[in-house]
Amino acid sequence: MTRKQRYEAFIDYFSNHQPQAETELAYGNPFELLVAVVLSAQCTDKRINMVTPKLFQDFPSPEHLAATTFDELFPYIRTVSYPNNKTKHLIGLGKMLVEDFGSEIPSTIEELQKLPGVGRKTANVITSVVWNQPSMAVDTHVFRVSKRLGLVNQNASTPLAVEKQLVKHLPEKVIPVAHHWLILHGRYTCVARSPKCDSCELTSFCRYFEKKEGIAR
Repeated sequence: MTRKQRYEAFIDYFSNHQPQAETELAYGNPFELLVAVVLSAQCTDKRINMVTPKLFQDFPSPEHLAATTFDELFPYIRTVSYPNNKTKHLIGLGKMLVEDFGSEIPSTIEELQKLPGVGRKTANVITSVVWNQPSMAVDTHVFRVSKRLGLVNQNASTPLAVEKQLVKHLPEKVIPVAHHWLILHGRYTCVARSPKCDSCELTSFCRYFEKKEGIAR
């Protein structure tokens, strides 16, 4: 099976079975999504969704984050991973949004990456979800699943290398939702240690399954 055929099979399956896939982070506006994604680094969406309701209630805008202190904000997010760094990042993020961006969420990857706590993955999520741009955020799930399916080369050793290959081969209009297809499939089916191949419906074009079963296509 060629790579083009794998992409076609991938798009065809999810377009029919999960056409409206979206983030599992709970948010009500772009600012809340940005905060939630920053908090979600190396942490589960489930955990983030447990802490953000109270956080968003008491800090509903960049101005509120900019005006708070470490000691005031820390208790809200103390149960997430790396709470010390993330507390500092959120305060700095609030200040920069207010001072440099008029409290608006930037629409480019370059501008977003200027914000404290915002790396390329987070910037890609925001430009994709908020602005519907053809940006592919590569987290551990996307990295793993795209390689197992054979959508990217096995020697693609960095998130950026995987991102570039996915963006190259996926139609632009599909990229924003394909990000969620890969994440959700990796979160619930193609899990890291024991992928659920027996219940997976992608085995007909999955390179990992072909190798595991000794199938030649």
